[in-house]
Amino acid sequence: MIGFSKRLAVGLALLLGLSVLAAIVLDRLFPPVLDRGAGRAAVVLDSKGQPLRAFPADDGRWRFSAGPADVDRRFLALLVAYEDGRFRGHPGIDPLALLRAIGQAATAGRVVSGASTLTMQTARLLEPRPRTIGSKLIEMGRALQLEWRLSKDEILGLYLTLAPYGGNLEGVRAASLFYFGKEPDRLTLGEAALLVALPQSPERRRPDRHHEAARAARDEVLARAAAAGVITETEAREAMEETVPVVRRAAPFLAPHLAERLHLADPGRAVIATSIDADLQARLEAMAARRVTRLEAAANIAVLVVANDGRRVVASVGSADYFDRARNGPIDMTLAVRSPGSALKPFIYGLAFEDLVCHPETIVVDRPTHFGGYAPRNFDHAYRGEVKVAEALQLSLNIPAVAVLDLVGPRRFAGRLAQAGVTLRLPAPDAVPSLPIALGGVGVTLRDLVTLYAALADGGRALPLRDRVDAPEGQAAKLVSESAAWQVAAILRDTPPPPHLLPGEATAAGRQIAYKTGTSYGFRDAWAIGFDHDYTIGVWVGRPDGSFSPGRMGRDAAAPLLFAAFGMLPPPGPEALRRAPPPPGTLIATQTELPPGLKRLRSRRADPTAFETAMAGGPRLASPVDGATIELRRAPDGSLPTVALRAEGGTMPLVFLVNGRPVATAAFRRQAEWQPDGLGDAVVTVLDARGRAASADFRLTSPDG
Repeated sequence: MIGFSKRLAVGLALLLGLSVLAAIVLDRLFPPVLDRGAGRAAVVLDSKGQPLRAFPADDGRWRFSAGPADVDRRFLALLVAYEDGRFRGHPGIDPLALLRAIGQAATAGRVVSGASTLTMQTARLLEPRPRTIGSKLIEMGRALQLEWRLSKDEILGLYLTLAPYGGNLEGVRAASLFYFGKEPDRLTLGEAALLVALPQSPERRRPDRHHEAARAARDEVLARAAAAGVITETEAREAMEETVPVVRRAAPFLAPHLAERLHLADPGRAVIATSIDADLQARLEAMAARRVTRLEAAANIAVLVVANDGRRVVASVGSADYFDRARNGPIDMTLAVRSPGSALKPFIYGLAFEDLVCHPETIVVDRPTHFGGYAPRNFDHAYRGEVKVAEALQLSLNIPAVAVLDLVGPRRFAGRLAQAGVTLRLPAPDAVPSLPIALGGVGVTLRDLVTLYAALADGGRALPLRDRVDAPEGQAAKLVSESAAWQVAAILRDTPPPPHLLPGEATAAGRQIAYKTGTSYGFRDAWAIGFDHDYTIGVWVGRPDGSFSPGRMGRDAAAPLLFAAFGMLPPPGPEALRRAPPPPGTLIATQTELPPGLKRLRSRRADPTAFETAMAGGPRLASPVDGATIELRRAPDGSLPTVALRAEGGTMPLVFLVNGRPVATAAFRRQAEWQPDGLGDAVVTVLDARGRAASADFRLTSPDG
């Protein structure tokens, strides 16, 4: 008898060993499919975890990664109580539930209750099969494999990611976002119960199509949870009083341009956390949508808000309406290269203050001046005579700005901006910086300008802008000295407010706002960029296609939006309500107290021989001549003929600009054909390879009107 028992024990041990070995071999030969959950949708979040925009998976489904830590703890308690009360203890198959289901079926002659564990349901989600006995046996084997390979939380994570919720919604995060508009870690008890119930019959219980069926299923989950002691009867009754959603929400769509750019830059990342403030973003997008209706059909608006501390982008409006094709809405105008008009002038003066070329109290002469062959004009064609540099900047006078840049040096100026992280886009790859950049004869983006103005707010210290919360703070670079930054900021704070705003209204919250406007040639771009202690804001208004705009200027079109945007910011702190004192070593003096060399601007015109020698051999405009009026006859389709541009002299290659925009020129040619997009005043400038320039104002008219 003992020998038989020993042989039986050996036989059973051998059988068990062979069974384990067979299980290991089968597991290696037929591993579970785990990659169905790999194709995930992506979501871009704001700084507080609110969704800004989502991108579906490649198969068109909304499927977001989720794990036990991502959902409300009560949801997990309800899920386990309703679906698989012994989930944490069984090996993937629940023998007690299986015996109960078999006994009930034998007694009733039909299936009364199921025996699928959460692990078995996860196996079915990973490898969908028809509901047959054979499929059920395969699911049981797969469940054992999953338990062998994965932890309970990993299995639960697969279920939470793949569970069906109707239509193209998969996983608890997608369901929570589209039915309730929030992440699943902030569900109410009633919401949690509804999301537990839906995967059992997702199409027949969809709340947006079968409202009463969804409510009944939710209430059943709550009742069973109360009976199991997971929640109290009172909690269950209160949760049953909650409303059930009747519509499926649209996908979140805030900051669409920025979200798209970040997603395309890192398409494999399922969650991208940005520095955007969703509430501020929504208010600014609504403002842009309202204001753009006052503009012509092709015009648009862009707004960028940056927190000076760390240069975090807290709002980015790329256009007033992403879907408005007539306004080129899909184009992110915060990144579009445009002419800045006068918006670069503060940095010309800042570098001059640093070099002690001039001082805010220095007298500069505003009168028609020829800088070699380049003869800039003031925007309003009026001249003020002798003015202080501070006044010249506040009034955005062109002649003084060009005179100061002439002393600072265009190449040195462009080099300092590049050192601060902003590269000016010149009209041609081989062009060199020259005096027209003072008046907008160069390309920049709204992000470029906000980067530069934020540096003025930070004592002249430039840093790259950051869109993501995990982006490291970039390397700081010097734009201008701390004293020069303070001097420029002081001048810009005293700039008169935009039209229709009184000084008190412009700073209703007490903010000390320093700002500058800009208008490009042909009124194509209207800019307003401003800053206080805490924030820097940039606004662009214009036509994305670069066509002529009817008399729109930064002061009228963009500045009011700038101050409206400041009014939407959080209440300012004490530092934003007072002006910072000048840094140590800053020269504070009235005009009479200035050193003799700073009383008046030292102009290179004082040594005309040296200057003329440097400019000798520069280009000359042969056509059109300064002051010319050119009459054009429209074609039958209403278009205007081209205008011939011709230059003489200068070092090849030559670059022609009309209203600050380059005109295509054949290689080694001294002429070009410009296609006007409208009538009115225009300015043509020709630059040679050594940066020498010549300009002419002319007017286009037509007898056809």
